[in-house]
Amino acid sequence: YLETINFCLLEVVIIVFLMVLIISGNIIVIFVFHCAPLLNHHTTSYFIQTMAYADLLVGVSCLVPSLSLLHYPIVLSESLVCQIFGYVVSVLKSVSMASLACISIDRYIAITKPLTYNTLVTPWRLRICILTIWLYSCLVFLPSFHWGKPGYHGDVFQWCANSWNTDPYFTLFIVVMLYAPAAFIVCFTYFNIFRICQQHTKEINERRVRFSSQDGEAGEAQPCPDKRYAMVLFRITSVFYILWLPYIIYFLLESSNVYSNRVASFLTTWLAISNSFCNCVIYSLSNSVFQKGLKRLSGAICASCARQRVAKDSSTSRSKRSSNGCHV
Repeated sequence: YLETINFCLLEVVIIVFLMVLIISGNIIVIFVFHCAPLLNHHTTSYFIQTMAYADLLVGVSCLVPSLSLLHYPIVLSESLVCQIFGYVVSVLKSVSMASLACISIDRYIAITKPLTYNTLVTPWRLRICILTIWLYSCLVFLPSFHWGKPGYHGDVFQWCANSWNTDPYFTLFIVVMLYAPAAFIVCFTYFNIFRICQQHTKEINERRVRFSSQDGEAGEAQPCPDKRYAMVLFRITSVFYILWLPYIIYFLLESSNVYSNRVASFLTTWLAISNSFCNCVIYSLSNSVFQKGLKRLSGAICASCARQRVAKDSSTSRSKRSSNGCHV
């Protein structure tokens, strides 16, 4: 009994810690995008902001299992809360996965068709694409209410652990309709992006060497201008699949009745959910424009705090002078 209590407390600590990180990190990302207009010049900012809002909602929804572990009274039945929470988290993570696939397609079009990119990728089409992502994610996991566990195991809820089983056919359905296409699109597009960037870099350097040899100056190698931005998005995508791979493997093993363990289910599930915080960290550490926007936001906050402190000190000093005058 004591071991069960200790494990519950550990679960609560992990969930609350992730909730705080995810909410604070994605709020900062959203504010920086609104404060840095240069970030909105890239069409991928639409998808990155969509991911940030989805990850923010993941962090807010983490409050539900933490209240359940603390035995906080919930109005709805545990089975319904478990199913709704599992569905919502699965939909939100599906939005993140589909957004990453759309980002890779966007970068692929930008590099392969730079002259017609602005006519192919318009703000109206981007909004339609984002709306399609949300609708598709909602429809894919809708059968989970009658078919079986979706992308979240929900073992923090007792009903989820004992009564809600994983159906192998539903697992295969999710893999075919979501995981496999997204992974294939990402691998195909980024492989071709880096291959094209290498070709461009080689051609640019050859031309630079040729012209510099004619002028008698040594030419320096210049990287592909799109490669750096593609590397940022590639890091985000790689971390996403690295954190989700243990969960997907466990999901497949549990669905086929090969392996089932409560601790493994909890750790793999919340390792995957932790990706909601990793996205904003990687983007903030890798993108120079985002770093400038973050400094600008922090500078504005510090300036407002300093103005409030000065105003408070001046009001305090005025009150002291008035009190001293009354005593005299």
